[in-house]
Amino acid sequence: MSRILITLGILLVSIGLAWPWISKLGLGRLPGDIVIEREDFRFYFPVTTMILLSLVLSVIVWLFRK
Repeated sequence: MSRILITLGILLVSIGLAWPWISKLGLGRLPGDIVIEREDFRFYFPVTTMILLSLVLSVIVWLFRK
């Protein structure tokens, strides 16, 4: 269990550090991502981005299990 938590922590830190470069790819601004902007409020729900990331991660996990 501790090995899984350490791996997830390292993965989250590496994604956080790589976020400036990941954001340049256009992730988060895909058609289907919901953005509601008001005067003093901003709501962001990346539906399409999360589906795309889920598919990519599922393929990667499937390839490693094979």
